[in-house]
Amino acid sequence: MDKIKILKVESGKPPCVKEIANDFKASQAEVEGDIECVGFGDGCVAVINAEGKLNGMQPNRRNGDDIICGPFFICGDSPDGDFISLTEQQIEEYTRRFGEIEQFTGQEPELEPHMTILAF
Repeated sequence: MDKIKILKVESGKPPCVKEIANDFKASQAEVEGDIECVGFGDGCVAVINAEGKLNGMQPNRRNGDDIICGPFFICGDSPDGDFISLTEQQIEEYTRRFGEIEQFTGQEPELEPHMTILAF
């Protein structure tokens, strides 16, 4: 696929549907830096700025027990690990999930950068 349909989520704005080129550079441009993927376990991923907290990017939305800093987008994830377009149902679901524009004080403990190390 040359282009994919995503849901873009920016600080202080409601989520919006966009179509972007399905390549690494376009993904980096959307998150304003290096990308990291956070899986939701349902065939969708949040593509976030890997260094959003380290770079002091603005807190955006809560995701479980963490806060995503900086702009991010949600797209589908194929069984092969490729980014794919969201379905209309997925767009509706994630628009509801991230629709509330959150306010942060800057004092939230989740804003502290952290690293998890997994040993095998």
